[in-house]
Amino acid sequence: MQSPLFAFTEQQSQDRYTLQNAQMLRVTLTGHDDILARKGAMVAYQGLVEFDGEYQSHQQQARAWTGEGLDLMRCSGQGSVYFANLAQYVHVLDVEQDGLTVDSSYVLAMDSSLHAEVLAVDSQFGISGSGKYQLNITGRGKIALMTSGPPLMLQVTPEKYVNADADAIVAWSTSLRVQMQAQTHSSGVWRRRGSTGEGWELSFLGSGFALVQPSELLPPQNAATGGLAGQFGMGQQGARGQNQGNVWS
Repeated sequence: MQSPLFAFTEQQSQDRYTLQNAQMLRVTLTGHDDILARKGAMVAYQGLVEFDGEYQSHQQQARAWTGEGLDLMRCSGQGSVYFANLAQYVHVLDVEQDGLTVDSSYVLAMDSSLHAEVLAVDSQFGISGSGKYQLNITGRGKIALMTSGPPLMLQVTPEKYVNADADAIVAWSTSLRVQMQAQTHSSGVWRRRGSTGEGWELSFLGSGFALVQPSELLPPQNAATGGLAGQFGMGQQGARGQNQGNVWS
């Protein structure tokens, strides 16, 4: 059998996390280093690998259902597991002492040694109904994030702060100070982006980085059943449908 498809061969590497292409990740398991991954993100595997639902309390289950948390599965054993999610671009980061804050919608997989805590970005600012929840990732290990298209990594310094659209920001250094504000002063702010085409934004101050994707739509989670709206992360079947209280829904 001959075909140009045979040019898309497995990328050989001794690294634990290896990108097979821009949209697929391989993680190697050696029997004592479990991986936590987004449920349903496994597209193939080799070896003796087990997949189990990660235990969640009732509170954690409720948070995952409303978009405030992350529904995970635990992958263990010996072999290689290939992960992907709706052809999103995949990026591997090393989490170190400073920590990482990330929108849970963009997490593909991470080392089980990392700790994730739900964080309400807007709570300290008292913005009623905005409901913007993130994951604060601490510890040491690797995490694989997804973006809609190639992202932009912006450096934040005390002399140069960064503003980002709340729908386009993917992750940032936990050490940064974050402020949420509306990019309009009109009464239409409570509508989707008001009349300016812009809505809520996050301002990052301090020293660190902010990762922005070239899209203001969350990755669709149920594209097959959500029709056109679901394919673009909107409506009851899209990722936004899980958090209807958001002012940017």
